[in-house]
Amino acid sequence: MEKYDELLVSLRKIIRSIDLHSKKLNKNSGLTGPQLLVLQSINRTNGITAKAIAENVNLSQGTITSILDRLAAKGAISRVRSETDRRRISVYLTAEGENLLNQSPKPLQDHFIERFQSLEIWEQNQLLASAGKIAAMMDASELDAAPLLEIGAIVEHEQDDTDIS
Repeated sequence: MEKYDELLVSLRKIIRSIDLHSKKLNKNSGLTGPQLLVLQSINRTNGITAKAIAENVNLSQGTITSILDRLAAKGAISRVRSETDRRRISVYLTAEGENLLNQSPKPLQDHFIERFQSLEIWEQNQLLASAGKIAAMMDASELDAAPLLEIGAIVEHEQDDTDIS
């Protein structure tokens, strides 16, 4: 097998691993990866704004609003308008949201981050450089992406939380 074939096989394994984890997450909890990240962000700072969530998870505020709408429809969150500043809306986990969060598997990137951080600094730098080079070779350097291991795009649509637009 050629070296490029071995690299393509490794990339395909990574893609399959992400896809399988995403399906497991959705099957176990009914959540998408971005929804889980948003719930985790709300859990860390109950009463957080959509803007702060967007900054925490590195997604656009429009995408966060769409995710929050879906989570509200599931009864996982509540939005409360400030009494002192009517423009400010804070987001809180409901009991249902806490249940969803507790029954969800750990995001795949959490396992990855733990293992990555256990590497020597030079190994981390080598992997980062190699992954960046691969992204460039695949003409993907300029694509917008959050630090989230999830198949599909981050932008959500009415029918599907993981479609690319």
